[in-house]
Amino acid sequence: MKFFINIVLSAAVIIAGVYVGQQWLQSSSAAADGKGHDDSATGPHGGRLLKADDIQLEITVFERGVPPEFRVYAYRDDKPIKPEAFAMTMELTRLGGEINSFTFVPRGAYRVSNETVNEPHSFDVRIRASHDGHEHEWSYAQHEGRTIIAADQADAAGIETATAGPATIKQTVELQGRMHYDDGRLRQVRARYAGIVQTAGKAVGDRVARGETLARVESNDSLQTYTISAPTDGVIIAQQAAAGEAITNDQVLYTIANLDRLWVDLAVFRQQMDRIAADQSVQLQSLDGELNTTARIDYLLPMTDSRSQATSARIHLDNSDGRWRPGMAVTATVTVGKTEAPLAVRNSALQTFRDFDVVFARYGDTYEVRMLELGRSDATHTEVLSGIDAGTEYVVGNSYLLKADIEKSAAAHAH
Repeated sequence: MKFFINIVLSAAVIIAGVYVGQQWLQSSSAAADGKGHDDSATGPHGGRLLKADDIQLEITVFERGVPPEFRVYAYRDDKPIKPEAFAMTMELTRLGGEINSFTFVPRGAYRVSNETVNEPHSFDVRIRASHDGHEHEWSYAQHEGRTIIAADQADAAGIETATAGPATIKQTVELQGRMHYDDGRLRQVRARYAGIVQTAGKAVGDRVARGETLARVESNDSLQTYTISAPTDGVIIAQQAAAGEAITNDQVLYTIANLDRLWVDLAVFRQQMDRIAADQSVQLQSLDGELNTTARIDYLLPMTDSRSQATSARIHLDNSDGRWRPGMAVTATVTVGKTEAPLAVRNSALQTFRDFDVVFARYGDTYEVRMLELGRSDATHTEVLSGIDAGTEYVVGNSYLLKADIEKSAAAHAH
């Protein structure tokens, strides 16, 4: 079949005609005696029925309460043949060239495979069977969870791939916190002598440079006017006097904060204390998600807040670009441990297919599901315990398009 995939991106509608050739249960056959064939008929047990002269084989995959296994029933002129009276082998060729060989033993009214039929149940099948001195051979295709997209059309659809391989899985703890002024960078500007403020040219929010004039005051004693200058670079965050006001000796006129560095205090509760320590890596994010940065915990304060019963993990944050502001609430992802996973995939690649977690492996223009057994996970990667080989190319961008296309194509779990 051929399908067209419509892609909607932002406010613009981009229609990418994705030509998809879906291969479904296509049959080919050959027999040692030249008469074996597969007409895709269904046998009494719901399996695929293969015919050669007066011999028929019914191929089923049984998976209720047991790992998936082939069960094969034999007939002659539509009458059952005892499983001890025929012998057979089966060879499955999977996408990518992997070959699985199966042997069979009698059990009840059928022969059963000695090997498990691993997912996906998508392969090209070749069967050899013998009965009463005659050899028979069949071949057919059984494909599921598979689709074909030309390379240029995959590019137009925004389908991106990566290679399955090792990754570092991080164990993390989520904390909440808030930005604060660095107390060591706050300066209170005071009057040296009592008097009258003649000028106060700076206001809250103004940026000032060290040595810049903030105010002029006429001394009550000498009646001389003296200048009050900024002791540091920073931003005025408080103004305590205005022109014309009388001030006392040592009265605070301005408070200046240097915002090139801030404190971040993260609330650490009792049940988290054993996992949080100095020098751990932290990913900080504003509540709206617009600001992100990485930092490290400098130390844990040696006291607990009496109201919240939380201890603060403090970070000295470089804010030379001025993006962060005191008072901002933040979320923090603290890395408390790391594990090297021999095989992992990106989280953006993961989809569901039937009851499985899957990714879509790519072989040229052909894509097919790979059912995964997953392990540990973090924000970017998930460990793979089985289901895909290291070095396999798989889809990480717009993988949902492949899932939608396969589901539209009625890619049912048929055997």
